[in-house]
Amino acid sequence: MGGATGSKRVPRAVREQQMLDAGVRAFARSGYQNASMDDIAELAGVSKPLVYLYLNSKDDLFTACIRREAAALVTAVRAAVERDAPADRQLWSGLSGFFAHTAEHPDGWTLLHVQARTQGRSFAREVVAMRAEIVEFVTQLIGAAAREQARGAVRARTLAGTEVSGLAHALVGAAESLADWTADGRAGGPSAKEAAATLMNFAWAGLGNLLQGQGWSPERTG
Repeated sequence: MGGATGSKRVPRAVREQQMLDAGVRAFARSGYQNASMDDIAELAGVSKPLVYLYLNSKDDLFTACIRREAAALVTAVRAAVERDAPADRQLWSGLSGFFAHTAEHPDGWTLLHVQARTQGRSFAREVVAMRAEIVEFVTQLIGAAAREQARGAVRARTLAGTEVSGLAHALVGAAESLADWTADGRAGGPSAKEAAATLMNFAWAGLGNLLQGQGWSPERTG
């Protein structure tokens, strides 16, 4: 009763964000199936009917939570990139932004990386769209990095579009795997910058070899 009365004094946009905050926390920690609208309403400090009035249903609330967390992650990665820096520094700073955001928002990352992917196709599509946007952004950064390295090399070759795209997909996949590791930073794990450097050491050397025509092939191991 107190939550419903108090809600009249809070702007709708603010109240909705409180509900989404509560939804992200509940879904991430209890799972979609176990998180109840009663629990979410209590966490948000409102009545359950108000949650339904604002967000219609549990499915709609879950979708809204996914979309907000996905948009926040993409925004964080884009904002972290040092635009006027050399290409490798831009890529590293973007990765640092990714790891910093996922570490600072563990419930949001769990929602995207675990819950949304396992609760049905419609929810998974939201994450696929977010991932495609990040992959496209990373593709642009790797392409710029390759062109910059090629200009300074004596015998550099031009990477094919499929190579650049493949590297971007691999880098994003590796970053997703490392995000859980970074989230344990409070227990002595790596910082966001250290995780980004680890991934750069893995990817940058490989990019340099490709540009020099020294890519790996099974024939070379025979």
